[in-house]
Amino acid sequence: MIGLILSVIPTAAAMTLHAASHNDEPLHAEFFAFEALLLLAVMAMSLGSVRHLYASSVEHLTTKYDLAKLARFDPLTGMANRLLLREAFQASIKNARAGNQVAIHYLDLDGFKAINDRHGHPAGDQMLVEVARRLHAAIRTEDLACRLGGDEFLLLQAQVQHPDQAELLARRVIRQLSDPYSIDGIDMRVTVSIGIALAPEHGVDLEQLVGHADAALYRSKQRGKAQVHFYMPAEAVEMTRAAAIAT
Repeated sequence: MIGLILSVIPTAAAMTLHAASHNDEPLHAEFFAFEALLLLAVMAMSLGSVRHLYASSVEHLTTKYDLAKLARFDPLTGMANRLLLREAFQASIKNARAGNQVAIHYLDLDGFKAINDRHGHPAGDQMLVEVARRLHAAIRTEDLACRLGGDEFLLLQAQVQHPDQAELLARRVIRQLSDPYSIDGIDMRVTVSIGIALAPEHGVDLEQLVGHADAALYRSKQRGKAQVHFYMPAEAVEMTRAAAIAT
């Protein structure tokens, strides 16, 4: 585009000067003046077309980026959603060094419903945003925090060398989320219960692992608030048998 401007403007100027120097030949002068104006008009139209194409391209890319972001992030908290979790899980499994595991932490806030009922959904939303901030602060850059919906979250912890590392992260999260939340000048408190499943020990299918972590979370809830429990296949069999008897 700069090349076009540098070539057109001098040419148009030369044609204008040529026309001015031939005032004694009106037809000749008018012809060169008209050619100069036409050349400048074409350049202006070209510039306008380029600007339009550039603006359209930027708008298209921006829209594409926004749609991609909406597809992968929770609109309230800005956390990853299931789609981004799935992508991160596949990458973590693929890149896991020999002997390392990937931990899936299933989190559920204890007492959040009471916050919503007593203080309203806007206060509850503010708390969820703060929970998201604390979760991001608790994990490493190679880990991922994800919101499933409501007051349920998942943490993907990569490169776990020993289950103790997963438990340490879970305990840290419990401590940090248990600190009071100041919302609209009011101190509010919740706790969090966590269930953990490990890949590949408990499987390599993400949905199956999430189900295992959810089953472990159920055991945590049975023990009381602010508890951590690892998935145990024997317990899962027992729960399935009990459910079958109940029906």
